[in-house]
Amino acid sequence: MSFLSRLIIFLIDTTNTLLGIYTFVVIVACLISFVNPDPYNPIVRFLRRVTEPAFSFIRQKLPFVVFAGLDFAPIVLIVAIRFVTSVLLPEVGSLVLGSNL
Repeated sequence: MSFLSRLIIFLIDTTNTLLGIYTFVVIVACLISFVNPDPYNPIVRFLRRVTEPAFSFIRQKLPFVVFAGLDFAPIVLIVAIRFVTSVLLPEVGSLVLGSNL
């Protein structure tokens, strides 16, 4: 296996891992939003700083995700992440490397 093949596999695995961690962060941010946390708490500030740009992008592009006071942007984001990790990353790997990952 060549150096380029190993590099591509490393990048795909790293992207997959980072997206998995981000999914966990999105879930934690959603759970914390139910308890009305202190906005000055450093953990809450980190979670909002990391997730809110993606949530606001989804709300802006898909205004119907906020329905009857419920925000479905986190669910849309998790489904998009799952699509990328389950479909796109393996497909890119197989196209570049010519085999199944």
